[in-house]
Amino acid sequence: MPDQAHRLPASPGSDLAFLVRYMKAPRIAEALQQTAERARVESWTYEHFLEQLLEREVFARQQQGGEARIRAARFPSRKTIDGFDFGYQTSVRKQVVLHLASLDFITAHENVIFLGPPGTGKTHLATGLGIKACVAGYRVHFASATTWVMRLAAAQREHRLDAYLRILERYPLLIVDEVGYLPFDAEAANLFFQLISARYERGSVIVTSNKPFTAWGEIFGDPVVAAAMIDRLVHHAEIISLKGDSYRLKDRHLTRQQDQTHTPRAADAG
Repeated sequence: MPDQAHRLPASPGSDLAFLVRYMKAPRIAEALQQTAERARVESWTYEHFLEQLLEREVFARQQQGGEARIRAARFPSRKTIDGFDFGYQTSVRKQVVLHLASLDFITAHENVIFLGPPGTGKTHLATGLGIKACVAGYRVHFASATTWVMRLAAAQREHRLDAYLRILERYPLLIVDEVGYLPFDAEAANLFFQLISARYERGSVIVTSNKPFTAWGEIFGDPVVAAAMIDRLVHHAEIISLKGDSYRLKDRHLTRQQDQTHTPRAADAG
């Protein structure tokens, strides 16, 4: 005979509630009564009723898992595609970014490269796509170019570079921010090249840079290495060039205009 503690209650309604709790599906439990009443009123099929309940639970679990992946990705801040000001940054075609937000580039092992002056939204867009990927179930790792090189150099010193690159293969998306803000020596350039080579047609990379490709030879101290790196990056890539003034300068200008608006003139103050 089954254990008394695991017997189902006698009432059919409470039977279902018990089963849902036993399955550890709290969102279904919360919505069960209301959804059942609506199903009766609207004459839902059994399949549609079950779909509505399961969809609620799955969405909640995805959100919870996405939050954990977002924290693990180490984004510098929380930026979303929805929060990007396409009205101010008109050099970016919104439809192109929204297509990227479908994340097809990740399943195709393709890359995304954002080029443009500081403050034009490159990191915002890279982070927004990264957070989208986390919510969709992908593992993502974000770091600046300098930080990536430091990690690769540490792995090489400890004779585990190959092992580290294999670990990174578990991440469908890597984000390399701020290429070009600091120059690299020959060793750093070689390590960065190995990272890009290891990802080629195996995993996606998002790169942001304030320098055009023509300046990468100077950044990496070796035009040949830079050319080989660019070749692998752009072979399967969406390249987006951002132009215009900095968002940060925009905010500063607005603040200054507001201060001037609210500051009384000398004649008025007298």
